[in-house]
Amino acid sequence: MKKLLSIASMLIVLLNLGGFNKAKAQQISDEERMEWWTDARFGMFIHWGIYSVPAGFYKGEPQKNSAEWIMNRGQIPVAEYAKFAELFNPTLFDAKEFVGLAKEAGMKYMVITAKHHDGFAMFHSKCNPFNVVDATPFGRDVMKELADECAKQGIKFGFYYSQAQDWSHPGGMGNNWDKIMQRVSSDAYVMEKALPEVNQLLSDYGDIAIFWWDTPRAMTKEVVDSLYHVTTALQPAIITNDRLGDDYPGDHKTYERHMPKKKPEDKYWELCQPVSSSWGYRSDDQNFQSVEALLRNLADASSMGGNYLLNVSPTCLGTLAPTAVERLKAVGAWMKKNSEAIYETQASPCSRVDWGYITMKKTDGNTKLYLHVFDWEAGKITVPIRNKSAKASLLTNGSKKFKTKAGEEGLTVQLSGDAPDEINSVIVLELADAPDAIEPKPFGQDENGVVAFITESAEFENMHGLGVKYNSSKDCVGSWTNEHERVYWTFAIEKPATFHVTAKTAGVADSEFAVELNGQTKTVKLNATGDYGDFKTVEIGKFEIKEPGNYKIIFKPVQGNWQPVNLKDVVMTPVK
Repeated sequence: MKKLLSIASMLIVLLNLGGFNKAKAQQISDEERMEWWTDARFGMFIHWGIYSVPAGFYKGEPQKNSAEWIMNRGQIPVAEYAKFAELFNPTLFDAKEFVGLAKEAGMKYMVITAKHHDGFAMFHSKCNPFNVVDATPFGRDVMKELADECAKQGIKFGFYYSQAQDWSHPGGMGNNWDKIMQRVSSDAYVMEKALPEVNQLLSDYGDIAIFWWDTPRAMTKEVVDSLYHVTTALQPAIITNDRLGDDYPGDHKTYERHMPKKKPEDKYWELCQPVSSSWGYRSDDQNFQSVEALLRNLADASSMGGNYLLNVSPTCLGTLAPTAVERLKAVGAWMKKNSEAIYETQASPCSRVDWGYITMKKTDGNTKLYLHVFDWEAGKITVPIRNKSAKASLLTNGSKKFKTKAGEEGLTVQLSGDAPDEINSVIVLELADAPDAIEPKPFGQDENGVVAFITESAEFENMHGLGVKYNSSKDCVGSWTNEHERVYWTFAIEKPATFHVTAKTAGVADSEFAVELNGQTKTVKLNATGDYGDFKTVEIGKFEIKEPGNYKIIFKPVQGNWQPVNLKDVVMTPVK
């Protein structure tokens, strides 16, 4: 019996086959690689696979979660799930039409699921017969058709790949229900399937702009290293996200479903979000976002210097739901007139405003602020800047001018006439000088020196995008199921002191988190309260702050000792 190649040996073979150009890789700086991506701002995400056949239903019953999780949620055995491939025949799929729709919507790049957690390859995998060419009556390489068409139409193309979870391979992670499986190691899965498939995707499909990893698990460092190195070696200009592994931040941070409440500290970040409720196609999913919501998301992300990756879910016939098409075309109609306010823009220099969003563009020493006005009926809007001289005109009609007036709260723009756009009317503010933003007073201490954190203002580090969020019904941080996700608040201290920190938590099992503040860490054991609505006060400990300034308090699960908890009423009280 031949011994399997080690991962390191296989990596060397793959790099040699791929023609790794080390010199080329070293010549490309991070800014050069990321320039087109930051200029683009808007892309299309596509979740498509044989899960579109059952479309969210198994044995006549709807399964929870998005459609692509049906194998997991329905506990479907591998052999039975494979039968969906025999029914997958998307004869109405037209790559030219699909890419054309993305272009019409104003999207500049496309990322599609080459392999999701179910293990099915939507390309002609050379090592995995469970693929769209060999296992379906369709018999066509969807990835190849889309890659070629994107190249023709000038759309950047990228792959999503589930590197750790694979419910069809005995070494892949995530399948704990199919008892017939003869288990092998995770390393064996990577050598036999993941690494060869990643190599193929990066070698046989032309220029790949993006590789989008998903749901990292406890894989060995050698495994993760091999996946990382083959990716960056074969496509030196490629952009990757932050989901390969904890020690691999990638090129940009990923926010899933939920928009960050304020500009992230990361230079590059992206919000991915489905146009409806489910990532993959569900026949019962009619919860589509409105056109206004989509335009708000696009403007909001751009105003904070981020990208918006909007997901669509083709049916098993290869088409999109009519409502999804209608939404994309509506966004595209707005982009056709107003894309200058999105493409190649920078984050707003100002704090959030209540009438809409602000994007910025600096060219040749001149600054333009694009005012995305969603509340035209207000009659006037205030831009929180100290600049006293500015020209204001409508983006879609430069002859339409608006009066401006400087004041203590900022520069006021007087609106006139009916709203030029039903949803988002854009005014261009041309400044004579660099923008001088009026910063709001930071959240901090009350008159007694106490810091009482507003639960709704909590921020989240959704490292793997699995759901921690604000729960309005319980006024708490909830859905905190993933031990990699962190919760934090930023605040200002004017009166330094030693602070006693308390919080309230609720949960059905014992848990443990660490609290970090000003370089100090306290590990806190959390006793079960019996119910997620039964909150008990937790003594976190004392933290010393010696200097005035801005600080961050971070709550992070202790890995291996974490069970979901709800969190609220975090308070810092000076110790007298």
